Amino acid sequence: MECNVVKNPIVPGTKLSSTDTGIKSDDTLFKQVVRSLMYLTATRPDLMYVVSLISIFMASPSETHWNVIKRILRYLKGITKLGIFYKKEEDIKLVAYTDSDYAGDIDNRKSTSGFVFSLCTGAVSWSSKKHPIVVLSTIKS
Repeated sequence: MECNVVKNPIVPGTKLSSTDTGIKSDDTLFKQVVRSLMYLTATRPDLMYVVSLISIFMASPSETHWNVIKRILRYLKGITKLGIFYKKEEDIKLVAYTDSDYAGDIDNRKSTSGFVFSLCTGAVSWSSKKHPIVVLSTIKS
């Protein structure tokens, strides 16, 4: 309750691995916290990426993974009064954003891509998905 708040749920550029050599943690408590965070993602799309990322390590969490969970909780402490607000506007705009990383997963070198659709002032659809195969080449457009 007395923590310092942070502006983002994860440090940009953070790469996590299941082969982390840190001290192993209690996986039961870790699973409980991750499941609670998953419940929050229904109304907090800003948590979707980091919760999806950390949920991969529920079977064998380490101290590094717990530090990410603690950062998420510090982020939540600072945004309790924020949320998505949908308001009626005369100029309705549908905006789409997309991004992907090439071989961003340290463990299996698979890529992840995602998108978000925003209508007027709020997100209405979003997704982030790890590709099922490893891409061996890229095409630059």
